[in-house]
Amino acid sequence: MNKTAEILRNSVPEIMNTWKREVINEVPAAQEAGTMALFDHLPNIITDIADLLDRHSNLSDIKEDENYKEIIVNSKHHGRHRASSESYTVEQVVQEYIIFHRTLSEFINERDAYDQQISDLVKYVIETSILESVGTFSKSIQEMQEKLIGTLAHDIRNPLAAARLSLQMIQEDKDGSWTERALNAATRSVNHALDLIEGLMNGITVKAGEGLLLSFEETDLKHNIDLVFNESKDLYTHDLVLKCEAKAIHGVFDSTAVRRMIDNLIGNAIKYGDSNQEVTLTIQDDDDSVQISVHNHGNPIPEDQQEKIFDFMNTSIEDQDTPAKSWGMGLTLVQIVADAHGGDIKLTSSVDHGTTFEVTLLKHVNKPGKRRAKLIYDAHEIVDEHIQ
Repeated sequence: MNKTAEILRNSVPEIMNTWKREVINEVPAAQEAGTMALFDHLPNIITDIADLLDRHSNLSDIKEDENYKEIIVNSKHHGRHRASSESYTVEQVVQEYIIFHRTLSEFINERDAYDQQISDLVKYVIETSILESVGTFSKSIQEMQEKLIGTLAHDIRNPLAAARLSLQMIQEDKDGSWTERALNAATRSVNHALDLIEGLMNGITVKAGEGLLLSFEETDLKHNIDLVFNESKDLYTHDLVLKCEAKAIHGVFDSTAVRRMIDNLIGNAIKYGDSNQEVTLTIQDDDDSVQISVHNHGNPIPEDQQEKIFDFMNTSIEDQDTPAKSWGMGLTLVQIVADAHGGDIKLTSSVDHGTTFEVTLLKHVNKPGKRRAKLIYDAHEIVDEHIQ
């Protein structure tokens, strides 16, 4: 089978380009993907199949082969990637592999390098890939739902806690001097909680590549920043400071999502910061964008964890009791909101300067209305050297 292996090994670009044409024609979701994202780890599977053909003449002894194990890993990665790519379904993931199998078989057969043993091995590998990829795809969709719903459920606690605190103040207000202010605060917090509950229900219907359902409208973001800041001051005992020269910040935003984003950043800054030093919320209003940064003193986020906490689909820290895991739940939301507003998020963290998360939001990148935010997927490492 060395002839077939050599043909595959030397023809990865040609095979993948043939597969690409067929997939774009037959799989709707593939039409929106760039070449890099579309190929994912499939080129690696071709070279792994070639290595298997070099070493094995039957199926009974390939399961312990390292290349076969690598195929399983790549197939799982492919399923996880497709779960983060917009509009994919289980059926379309399976269809991609069916086309992949057909492309490989026809390519080998046209070069008179196909026999029953090769057919059996390729079929076995592709069927295994389908099972692993589809299983991971489904698991990843469930994981997305759990994370998005989990962040929503967590965020509901703060406005409800603030509302309860306001009601307690009313009960203890003997002369009525605090009643009106506390009642207004309780009303705002309950309304905020109701908005979050609506988001919780929308999170149940997440599909591949989808994040939260966001509602964009023309609004004064400064008003919402003041609301979440004052609510945080009522809720926490830490020293909170707001630095903002702007009297109003007009643009098209999802106010509820931005409030949740700031609330998460403040909550994490308080949780992991030095309780004896202030947490600072700084707002910089520019012509087309607004920068929102939250800074705290205290132990920094370790450098080797700083990139991981931005990866929505990262599972390497799931079972670790580390700051990155706890920060990551809130940053799932923060990154989705930043991206949905055409912006980004930056992190600086050191012993000398503390930790700062800076989020940039564009004011007019969206039109008023509702739409699903896209999930963030870091695909920079998926390009195979054969395709460059």
